[in-house]
Amino acid sequence: MSVSERDILAAMSKVMDPELHIDLVKAGMVKDVRVDGDKAKLKIELTTPACPMKGKIQADAEAALKQVPGLKTFDIEWGAQVRSAPNAGGQAILPQVKNVILVGAGKGGVGKSTVSVNLAAALAREGAKVGLLDADFYGPSVPLMTGITEKPVSPDGKTLLPLEKHGLKVMSIGFLVEADQALIWRGPMLHGALMQLVRDVRWGELDYLVLDLPPGTGDVALSLSQSVKASGAVLVTTPQDVALADVVRAKQMFDKVHIPVLGIVENMSQFVCPHCSKATAIFNRGGGRKAAEMFGIPFLGEIPLELKIREAGDAGVPVVISHPESAEAQAFVAMARNIAGRVSTENMRVAVKLPVIR
Repeated sequence: MSVSERDILAAMSKVMDPELHIDLVKAGMVKDVRVDGDKAKLKIELTTPACPMKGKIQADAEAALKQVPGLKTFDIEWGAQVRSAPNAGGQAILPQVKNVILVGAGKGGVGKSTVSVNLAAALAREGAKVGLLDADFYGPSVPLMTGITEKPVSPDGKTLLPLEKHGLKVMSIGFLVEADQALIWRGPMLHGALMQLVRDVRWGELDYLVLDLPPGTGDVALSLSQSVKASGAVLVTTPQDVALADVVRAKQMFDKVHIPVLGIVENMSQFVCPHCSKATAIFNRGGGRKAAEMFGIPFLGEIPLELKIREAGDAGVPVVISHPESAEAQAFVAMARNIAGRVSTENMRVAVKLPVIR
C-alpha cells in the first residue's frame, strides 16, 4: 500500500498541541513532508525552543505516524520558530523584537530581578534569541547579576549597542551611571530616559525581550507598559498571604492597560537546608498559587530560597548558567518553559481567535 503526503498530514491533524488546543497542521507546525514509498520524512516546528510540552507532542506524533497504513519508517526533524506577538512588527519602537515579556511585582524585595535574569538566561540556553532590559531605575541590579562592568558604546552618537554576556543582549541604566550615584529624578525624566533605552538601543532580531520593571505600580511602570506592545506580564510574589494585596494592585495595573498577565511566579517558596536537606517554609507557602487561583491565571512555578541562587547572582553568573543541573536552576528552567508556552498560547489565541483556556 502506497503512502501519500495527504496520509501524513491526516495523521498529524489528529495530534493536538496540549497548550494551544489545536492540531499541529492547523497550527502550521508541520513542514516539509516528503514521502518515498513506505518511508516518510517531515519537520515539526514548535512555537518556541523552550516548549514545555515537546515530550508529549513528540510521543503523540510518533504514535499517530505508527498508525498510518503502509508506513514502515519515518523520520521527524524537530525545530522551533518563535511566533511574533500580534502587531509586534508594526511597533516602531521595537520593530525586530517578536515578544516583549514584562516582569513586575507589586512591591520591591521579592526577587523580581533575580527572576528576570534567570528567565532570560534560561530562554537563551533553550536556543532563543533573548535581550534583557533593566528598567528598574531605582535599583538597577542587572549589571551585578550578569557580571557586566563595561560601558556601552555608540557607533553613531545616536544609538547604543547592547552589551552581551551569557548569550544575552543586555542594557541597564546601571551601565551609564556610577554605581554609587543616586538617580533623583522625577517621573517624566525617568520615563524619557527609559524610553531612550528601549528605543535607542540596537537590539537587533530577538525572540524575547525581558523587561525588569520598577517595583510597584508607579507612573514609570504604567507608562512603559502603555508604550511597548508587550506579549504579556509575569508577576513575581513571595509566599506569605500579605503579598496578595500587592499582587492584586499589579494585576489591576496590567488589566487597565490591556496587557495579558501570563501568570504568577512564587519566589523564595521554601528554604532547603544544605546540611540536612530539610525544607522549611520560612515565608509560609502557597501565597502565589492562591493568588493565581483567585485570579484564574496560571501558576508558573515555585523558586526556592537557596544560597546558590544568591551566590550566583552576586558572582555575576545566573544560576541557570553556573549550576545548570542543580534543582535551583531546573526550577527556573521549568518556569521559563511555562512562560514561553504561555506567550505562544496567547499569540496563537489572538491570531486564530481561539477561546481563552486557562
